[in-house]
Amino acid sequence: MSGDGQEKTRKVPVRERIELWSAVLLAAATVATAYSAYQATRWGGVQATSFTEGSGARTESAKAESDGFTLVAIDADIFTQYAVAYSQGNERLLRILRTRFFRKEFKRAYRAWLRQHPLTNPKAVKLPFQLPEYKVAKLEEADRLSDKANGLLEEGREANQTSDDYVLATIFFAAVLFFGGLSTKFSTDRIAIGALGFGTLMFLAGLARLATLPFH
Repeated sequence: MSGDGQEKTRKVPVRERIELWSAVLLAAATVATAYSAYQATRWGGVQATSFTEGSGARTESAKAESDGFTLVAIDADIFTQYAVAYSQGNERLLRILRTRFFRKEFKRAYRAWLRQHPLTNPKAVKLPFQLPEYKVAKLEEADRLSDKANGLLEEGREANQTSDDYVLATIFFAAVLFFGGLSTKFSTDRIAIGALGFGTLMFLAGLARLATLPFH
């Protein structure tokens, strides 16, 4: 057998291995690209949902806070009238204000304030609003909704970052597809192997990146 024939026989298996390597790499990169794109879309949906719910909770929090401050203003106004009636000795008005206009939340603080004997005890707080017993449910609701909104918005930001990370992973796999497809176009085995080697490294880097990301 001539030298040319022997060289041809030796090179055929290498080319076949290159083509097989390329086909496997392209198939794996295609699956990984599809998975990354799917996850990026899913996390984009999580982001949109979290931002929408967070904005809604923020709006509800603002409304509850406004209602709560309105109730505080009402309590303060009625207590002012009560103080005026007390200074005038108007027992009838005092009774009406206590029984009909003192809200349940304010009554609790008012009774705790009276137990301190504010008229004779210099250590007593000046107003019942300063006591921990004075709690407005609407303001507490506003705080809860604000915390919920903050949590949802942070969740949305994290989902957005995760979506971006998956998009970045698709760039790795796009490079794999490019070099894997390009490798079969080279007539020189050494160059083809170099392209496939670089594509394989990019593929492994992309897989390592995916391994660090949450999935949905």
